[in-house]
Amino acid sequence: MSPGSGAMEQLYQQLILDHARERHGYGLRGDVAAPTAGESFQVNPTCGDEVRLRVQVSPDGTAVADVSWEGVGCSISQASTSVLTDMVAGTPLAEVTEFADLFSELMHSRGAGLGPQAEERLGDAAAFAGVSKYPARVKCAMLGWMALRDALIKVSKGE
Repeated sequence: MSPGSGAMEQLYQQLILDHARERHGYGLRGDVAAPTAGESFQVNPTCGDEVRLRVQVSPDGTAVADVSWEGVGCSISQASTSVLTDMVAGTPLAEVTEFADLFSELMHSRGAGLGPQAEERLGDAAAFAGVSKYPARVKCAMLGWMALRDALIKVSKGE
């Protein structure tokens, strides 16, 4: 089924609403001053959505040990960050980068999607395929992902 088909679109909308209500990873955890921690605060200037995301990298520096966040905004930004948390916690950094790149591609597909294999790889994040039809909403969906990239850069630089 394509991302625009009725039943699948309803399922995707429900998943987004569920994650917006029950925000996974919500509430900052861990010591931001730890050498394996990074934090980023991002704002969508278009609508005012905000997210502060904290990432803890494993002691050996190879995986995301934990992700937590706080934020305010629309259901899309909140749900996207919630889904991100489920996807990347416990995941090797190379895969996290792959997920972030795939999600960015999806958000820039203008509703065309990425094909079944890429969307299967994205799991629940594929639910945001329909959002990519609306350029103003893409920034909402990308907010948490931008915070994740920035927080990981800060960890790698020791900031």
